[in-house]
Amino acid sequence: MTGSLYEEVQHFYGRQMRHLDEGEVAEWAATFTEDGVFAANARPHPQEGRPAIEQGAREAARRLAEAGVRHRHWLGMLEVTERPDGSLLARTYALIVATPRGGPAAVHLSCDCEDELVRVGGELKVRHRRVRRDDLPA
Repeated sequence: MTGSLYEEVQHFYGRQMRHLDEGEVAEWAATFTEDGVFAANARPHPQEGRPAIEQGAREAARRLAEAGVRHRHWLGMLEVTERPDGSLLARTYALIVATPRGGPAAVHLSCDCEDELVRVGGELKVRHRRVRRDDLPA
């Protein structure tokens, strides 16, 4: 793997998480493939397809806005593996920091994340995301 590929993946995540944290739900969802999957141990079933992924993010953003809480996602400990078919396996740890309006920031969740990234039209997209919250059974 080249340093430039690692940097490209870092930049992808920086842009993707900024979209999510700024409430740019459609832009965030567009970082997934049309048939993308978002699976998490906090949900009984994965969200399948970009429309379902976008709808789930839109509902979460609405709940946070109603509660007056801002989330910031920090991804770290990035490990990128290039696969023979050209896809990438990207593994990170994620910390979600929650800040209530007028209150102190605190770590809300700690997660392990694994993404399958592919190129669509020259851009990286998530084809499959698996998120495991540390506070829940795998």
